[in-house]
Amino acid sequence: MPENEMPQHEATKEEKCPVCGMPNCHMDHSNMGTDHNMHNMHNMHDMHDMDHTHHDMNDMHHDMSDMHHDMSDMHMDHMDHMEHMHDMTSMDHSDHMDHMSHMGHDMHDMHDMHDMSHMHHMHHDMSDVSAANRAMFGMHAAMFRRLFWIALALGIPTIALDPMFAMLLHYSLPDNLVMRLIPAALGTLMYVWPGRPFLTDGVSEAKRKKPGMMLLIALGITVAFVASWLATLNILAIPTFWWELALLIIIMLAGHWIEMASVASTSTELDAFAALLPRQAHVLDSAENLTSAHDVDLAQLQPGDIVLVKSGETVPADATILSGTGSLNESMLTGESLPVTRHAGDHVTAGTILTDSSLVVEVQATGSHTTLSTIQRLVETAQAKKSPTQLLADRAAALLFWYALIAGVLAFAVWFAVSANLPVALERLITVLVIACPHALGLAIPLVVSTAMGDAAAHGILISDRSALEKLVSVSTVAFDKTGTLTTGTPEVVDVVALSQIISADDALLWAASAESASEHPLAQAIVRKVVGDSPADSHHTLPSASAFTSTPGVGVSAQVEGHHVLVGGKALLTAHDVSLPSDFAWIDPKFGPTTTVFVVVDGVLSLALHLKDTVRTSSRHAIDELHRMGVHTVMITGDSDEVAQSVASELGIDEVLSNIRPDQKADAISSLQSNGDHSGSAHSDHTHGDCAHNGHAQVVAMVGDGINDAPALAQADIGIAIGGGTDVAASSAQIVLGGSDPAQVARAIQISRLTMRKMHQNLWWAAGYNLITVPLAAGVLAWPPLNFSLPMAVGAALMALSTVIVVINARLLGWQLKK
Repeated sequence: MPENEMPQHEATKEEKCPVCGMPNCHMDHSNMGTDHNMHNMHNMHDMHDMDHTHHDMNDMHHDMSDMHHDMSDMHMDHMDHMEHMHDMTSMDHSDHMDHMSHMGHDMHDMHDMHDMSHMHHMHHDMSDVSAANRAMFGMHAAMFRRLFWIALALGIPTIALDPMFAMLLHYSLPDNLVMRLIPAALGTLMYVWPGRPFLTDGVSEAKRKKPGMMLLIALGITVAFVASWLATLNILAIPTFWWELALLIIIMLAGHWIEMASVASTSTELDAFAALLPRQAHVLDSAENLTSAHDVDLAQLQPGDIVLVKSGETVPADATILSGTGSLNESMLTGESLPVTRHAGDHVTAGTILTDSSLVVEVQATGSHTTLSTIQRLVETAQAKKSPTQLLADRAAALLFWYALIAGVLAFAVWFAVSANLPVALERLITVLVIACPHALGLAIPLVVSTAMGDAAAHGILISDRSALEKLVSVSTVAFDKTGTLTTGTPEVVDVVALSQIISADDALLWAASAESASEHPLAQAIVRKVVGDSPADSHHTLPSASAFTSTPGVGVSAQVEGHHVLVGGKALLTAHDVSLPSDFAWIDPKFGPTTTVFVVVDGVLSLALHLKDTVRTSSRHAIDELHRMGVHTVMITGDSDEVAQSVASELGIDEVLSNIRPDQKADAISSLQSNGDHSGSAHSDHTHGDCAHNGHAQVVAMVGDGINDAPALAQADIGIAIGGGTDVAASSAQIVLGGSDPAQVARAIQISRLTMRKMHQNLWWAAGYNLITVPLAAGVLAWPPLNFSLPMAVGAALMALSTVIVVINARLLGWQLKK
């Protein structure tokens, strides 16, 4: 598998539009965030020229009987907030287009729900910060911005004409019924219009039995609203709260506006994936006829299509190069900014940019089957899973609601009992309800994780399990597979030593290449290249066919070639078949240094020894140095001989070497490392499997590998990391997939984890500390002599908004730190 190829997964089920709930909907709903004219939706569905959808209307599930199920799957639980809509299941389905139009009319009032943020409760569960949800956050930001300006326009006269505010600032107002009713009317309008998101979401939280911030706010402004009307109508002999109510709504709308705008811009790296693909592709009738190019929409591209990619254009689909050589910017996949040269036969990935020349490619995968889609699914699936820290924060946020509600009721009871002053008791109750902020706890983790995973994805680090992001911070040991991880994985045959007088070296080498041609092992491919060169099509040698091929991991291969029984493998193969080495055999040639030795046995006769040498990646030394700087112990696990392993370890400065490890022993080697405690002062230790000391101190071990043989070890490790995309099996066993082949990305992943956990802890301490301190203050614990300090309602609302904004800003600062 090419280094840069990501694992392909099964196509996901048809995706539903986060706005309308329809499957495979391609309509532009962006206007809903501004004018919200949902009553025009039926016109959009009735139109016959929906060019922007790339699909005929017939593709839109004619069976409307499933429509209510689709609607129930909306990302934001629309149906929780659609009580005033007609029963969707009662629709007559005989004419789906008529009823699509009817649906548009039934949804005429749905713009109110978007305007009033009936779906706003979704931001309480930030664990699914998908691209669709981030778009919805942007719509909410626009909605809150609009409601803020409306509230400000209504709030200024409400505050200015409120007798209590006038008394506070020592100016006079006419004392008549009209002047008393004006702030009441304006305050009522503010309560039911700009204040409606808090009311509807508060009701939604109560219905879903998940009380939180919006229910607390709804209770607070409702108490202020009811008490103010009772005072205005002289039912209660208390002052009105109209100006406080207006100021509460203005401040909270401003806070939510800032919050939603910040959330919408979080993890923009993930959103950028969708913009990587072109709208159309140049499809050719044949690879030879470049003049036959005609443009087709990307949605119509199929595997097997021949496509021309011109200089400066983006590769439209995962494909194989048929002709041409070009440099491609693969930074979206690997995080590496330098272009990579690709030749005929190489794999290219959708979303990569051809910086020069032109390529003719054959499409291998499109749409949801591409590497680009796999990246998005990996990250968004990971974001949908809650980590242990997130679950803890969620539980704390749920408890905080009851903490605030009980504190508010107790404050009201105590103040009323002690002072018999109903206005003061009401003010304490309202202040406690509006100052508490479970939402800050709810946002503390997901916003940080979303920012971190977006940055990681931009650097070619795909985190498929959110818990791995938290585990990485505790990693004490990183174990690397050697071949393909620390080395390039493309070894070369540097020396051929004839060991038989009966069989010629040329014949033995040719038969060995034939036997190895069915194997994907890097050493096998090196032997094949030695015979046929890098381009088999241009080679003067044709490999004879091989039959009865078998492969034994850690030993070698066996095959029948031109009537000969051919064995190819290492020292273990000689032992397994009872073949003896010449007593004077030289394992190490001073000219080449330590090499990997592969033997060829033909018809039971030891015929050939091949010395192969792999090239250490230029970035491997930097990777090891960075890990050492972080205090991480490094280990190399390899099936190579002690001499080869020690040579590579010495070159890179690796702390510990586990050599002669067969593939089936790698998982046990990882288990031994997990049990091995003190690595302080360790040097290169020539361990083989089972030699590790056990002193009872558990280690957190990350395993980095790229092949099928590494899958058990990746699964055994605390964190499995597949490098270079890995094989499908290795990637499926890993919690982190590195799109590039740079082992330094491991250090980058640990750095991201450490900064992320630091931000998580900062946000959690702030959110928890804020609520623990401000709720008692709002209840008036310091309002007694000699301090006589109490928080006004407006200050409480401002502090609540500020607490959330601080959490959001701190999460955004992580993005800035990661880019340094």
